Amino acid sequence: MGSKGKISLESVCGGLPEELCVQISSEQQIVKIRVEKRKFGKEVTVIEGLDGDVYNLKELASRLKSKLAVGGTVKDNHIELQGNHKARVKQILVEELGIPPENIITIESEE
Repeated sequence: MGSKGKISLESVCGGLPEELCVQISSEQQIVKIRVEKRKFGKEVTVIEGLDGDVYNLKELASRLKSKLAVGGTVKDNHIELQGNHKARVKQILVEELGIPPENIITIESEE
């Protein structure tokens, strides 16, 4: 992989098969899901902590937007989705990416 400062899976996993490496890294990640209030009282679900070296964040954002029927984007290594979708996002991350539920932290708003 032509890397520009990125670490390849091979160098991180030391020769382990890629599937096993992805499984190990997904089990070790701590993912944070929070809802922010933006202009005019609009809510945005922010997903942080997903490793951009393991997951294609743009593809994952596209899948989430499609499943949730919402708009969204990838900014600064996190995914933003329009609306409050904490519970559904957590369910999708557990079922489809295999991230353990105890590694997903939902942060409640401070209002």
